[in-house]
Amino acid sequence: MAKKQINVTLKRSTNKRLASHKACVQGLGLRRIGHTVTVEDTPENRGMVNKVNYLLAVEEA
Repeated sequence: MAKKQINVTLKRSTNKRLASHKACVQGLGLRRIGHTVTVEDTPENRGMVNKVNYLLAVEEA
């Protein structure tokens, strides 16, 4: 059975954000505004997404 995936897009800049928030964005593999990555829907990834949800757009893949 295939694992669930989510598409995560960086919508706002990481400039002047907390270091832990920048680390979450980097950990998700996002590099620039408008960049979209597909990640597995795991509790670890969901935690990072929830922490920086004000910077991201998330949708089911």
